[in-house]
Amino acid sequence: MVSVKTASVLLSFAPLLVLSVPPIWTQPEQVHLSYPGVLGSMVLTWTTFNKTDSKVEYGLQGGRLFETSAEGDATVFVDSGEEKRKMFIHRVTLTGLKPAATYVYHCGSDEGWSDIFSFTALNSSSSFSPRFALYGDLGNENPQSLARLQKETQLGMYDVILHIGDFAYDMHEDNARIGDEFMRQIQSIAAYVPYMTCPGNHESTYNFSNYRNRFSMPGQTESLWYSWDLGSAHIISFSTEVYFYLEYGMDLIFKQYNWLKQDLEEANKPENRAERPWIITMGHRPMYCSDDDQDDCTKFDSWVRVGRNDIKPAAPGLEDLFYHYGVDVELWAHEHTYERLWPVYGDKVYNGSKEQPYVNPKAPVHIITGSAGCRERTDRFNPNPKEWSAFRSTDYGYSRMQVVNTTHIYLEQVSDDQYGKVIDSIWVVKEKHGFSAWL
Repeated sequence: MVSVKTASVLLSFAPLLVLSVPPIWTQPEQVHLSYPGVLGSMVLTWTTFNKTDSKVEYGLQGGRLFETSAEGDATVFVDSGEEKRKMFIHRVTLTGLKPAATYVYHCGSDEGWSDIFSFTALNSSSSFSPRFALYGDLGNENPQSLARLQKETQLGMYDVILHIGDFAYDMHEDNARIGDEFMRQIQSIAAYVPYMTCPGNHESTYNFSNYRNRFSMPGQTESLWYSWDLGSAHIISFSTEVYFYLEYGMDLIFKQYNWLKQDLEEANKPENRAERPWIITMGHRPMYCSDDDQDDCTKFDSWVRVGRNDIKPAAPGLEDLFYHYGVDVELWAHEHTYERLWPVYGDKVYNGSKEQPYVNPKAPVHIITGSAGCRERTDRFNPNPKEWSAFRSTDYGYSRMQVVNTTHIYLEQVSDDQYGKVIDSIWVVKEKHGFSAWL
């Protein structure tokens, strides 16, 4: 028989014994959508911490709930932090979706289902006028613009989100728990519209492993570079980070460059450029900026812009490539500010005209939008910017873009500090696209 003293000692350890049993995590979380670049399709990605099946049940809004189902698979991602935390990243591709139709869905398995979400299948027509929210440098701490973006997404204001690098600050921290929490934060955006991404410098730890495993972009490059079409635009996402993290492979600079050249050649075939005349790029670190720091874009010989001659073989930059193939608009982040540039090439301004600089501009238009909100706060500007700097703001905020038709793109900047006020806007108007438009 156990003595009273022994029993009391055992009871005192009971809470510890209970706590030592790990919970079972079969509940789906961190749900997000992405567009795989194939008409009539959508990819759903989510996370569990125990192995489960990967299922999506869905149906047309107003129809029978969950009348269709699709299955996918899960990959195991082991974070490289001290705890070697393991998670299961589930991916299911939905196909045969009706363009512009709204679907209601949930994801998971018979061991646990997500909340009910909805999305609108992307319109396959080249005459579609898609609406984007775009920003970079959004963190788990101080995500100033997040609540406004969540509400506007749920109001149906956007068809796609473009997150131009730097997530969570940082996804790998606290053994990737910061990444988990950030993905939960953006679920109220990304479960409703495709959340399209590119890598930034804050994803670099463990060779970008959290970024490469958590997102599901088109192509076979682990979301590092890819392209896709929407409306009258061909959109290219790429990694500026290949120029900076040579320890992960200098060959990545050349692989990406050759891929970009091939992709731009394809997009410039007469039949393709006629259908989708706008070419828009998104990459994290800008070629130009006027922030008061020593970032790459503050230097005349920016590596992203002119390449690297300090390595062998020398690595080509991207400005000449993009100019040669007539890239129209270049979207950037990294600087925790908003800056709009006049049309610029080779450090010189090439406005369409003095009165209408963005009507038939003679060089690409650059937008830097990295002030969504993170723990590093906003940056300061150089008080004496170069002549290519057209408008600057240190307000927290984000950008909106609409590809209206084959000749018009509308861009505007929202200040979250000023309660959603639009503080800058332009129309980019082009009657001709391609290299010949610069002449």
